[in-house]
Amino acid sequence: MGRRFNVTGVCRPQMHYMVKMDSRLAKIRVFVDAGEYFSISRARQYGKTTTLHALVGYLREDYFVLGMDFQMMSYGDFESEDAFVAAFAREAVAAVSGREDMPADVEEKLRGFAEGNEGNAKLAVLFSCLSEWCRKSEKPVVLMIDEVDMASNNQVFLDFLSQLRGYFNHRLERPIFHSVILAGVYDIKNLKQKICRDSERRFNSPWNIAADFDVEMSFSPDDIEGMLAEYETDYETGMEIGRMAQLIYDYTSGYPFLVSRLCKILDETLIKGGNVASEREAWTKEGVLQAVQLLLAEKNTLFESLVNKLNDYPELKRVLYELLFTGRNVAYNPDDEATDIARMFGFVKVCGGNVVIANRIFETRLYNMFLTAEQMQGTDMYKAALQDKKQFVKNGRLDMERVLERFIVHFNSLFGDRGETFLEEDGRRYFLLYLRPIINGTGNYYIESRTRNMERTDVIVDYHGEQFVIEMKIWRGAAYNTRGERQLLDYLEHYHLDVGYMLSFNFNKNKKTGIRRVRLREKVLIEAVV
Repeated sequence: MGRRFNVTGVCRPQMHYMVKMDSRLAKIRVFVDAGEYFSISRARQYGKTTTLHALVGYLREDYFVLGMDFQMMSYGDFESEDAFVAAFAREAVAAVSGREDMPADVEEKLRGFAEGNEGNAKLAVLFSCLSEWCRKSEKPVVLMIDEVDMASNNQVFLDFLSQLRGYFNHRLERPIFHSVILAGVYDIKNLKQKICRDSERRFNSPWNIAADFDVEMSFSPDDIEGMLAEYETDYETGMEIGRMAQLIYDYTSGYPFLVSRLCKILDETLIKGGNVASEREAWTKEGVLQAVQLLLAEKNTLFESLVNKLNDYPELKRVLYELLFTGRNVAYNPDDEATDIARMFGFVKVCGGNVVIANRIFETRLYNMFLTAEQMQGTDMYKAALQDKKQFVKNGRLDMERVLERFIVHFNSLFGDRGETFLEEDGRRYFLLYLRPIINGTGNYYIESRTRNMERTDVIVDYHGEQFVIEMKIWRGAAYNTRGERQLLDYLEHYHLDVGYMLSFNFNKNKKTGIRRVRLREKVLIEAVV
């Protein structure tokens, strides 16, 4: 059976199409060689487990690697010190069993802990055994623990970290692990926050010896291109590899799960579902747009995890809503809990000192979630869109000019007497609310991040492979409008389009609403004013 794109569990090069990991592993090895203790803290399905599995093989020649996964331990294993020691020893024995370079007396001692034969099964005694192992081992011992945030809501794991910290500080006198790697969504500070979330908030780190881990784990366009090149060697689809890699990156910003999921949809779902006739037709720009639409409409473990986080951390909704709808710049402040949590869970990233939504896929999914909330579904604007929907598509093409015409009518009728504050806060939101049921099921949209601010936002709409650029802005006078026209022309050049759209929210009493056509530099601008 040939290789496939994988979105479940560990990726293995003999079974799956993967990005090349050598450069990433080499950067992580620098930390290991230096004897650092550190955390690999990334959002869900960001390739942490796959990276650790590859790292075990990468280090094996020079290190004795003890790889553990806290998913293999139950909730009860963390309820008491005795239970934790037994479970830790059990998983350690399972990981090293059969290794000739494992000291026999140490393995026997660990088995005794695991089987409950040691009467004094305390962390201090366990660490004495681990220290003896590290002293006798011919190679430096490296400890890796995956899914470390499974150890939440207990004190015993904090005590385990304290033991690690203590031995780290005295490792010249008491041998211990050469390097320790803890991987999970929560970094050590926020792991403690999770443990204490429903009680006292404490932010002092229980593992303040950890080095800062700054290795980039998202996929670059070059990473994606290398993976697609291997696929193309096998299937000869005729795709433009570089163009496809960049397009996938544009929608995902290299989030590993989203990259692999889009590729899997292109490789499997489009053809089986009858969306395209062949692999050659799938691996095109039009195929990617269809794959994006299918991805946005599905339920998957990543999206479900993100929604659960919004329910667990209500303060996230405030930050994300502000980013999506108000146009305000939100400066990143690591001491602000809500933005720090949003970054930890992968909702946002930091660009130029400001917080932005992590990628187009997340952004559109979040817009859809907010727009389809129960209180929004019942609005008059949403009802108007549903009533108007059939008149906007002619011969499979979306008539965006007609969309803007009808939006003006409804918006002026419903909100024409509102003030500037309303227009700035809610005008964009109501246009997206009107647009979504019109294109839903056939098209999708996203916000051009480079233009999102208090005064203007560009919406890019994809419908049946055709793109529309709509600049939404607050009216600031004729001179500002002229600048907006020039900026829109530049974007039309970027997207290779001949027609662009402007939607201006004007709160002047003497405003003239409606649609007008302007021809500039062989381009047509359709300007709508409400």
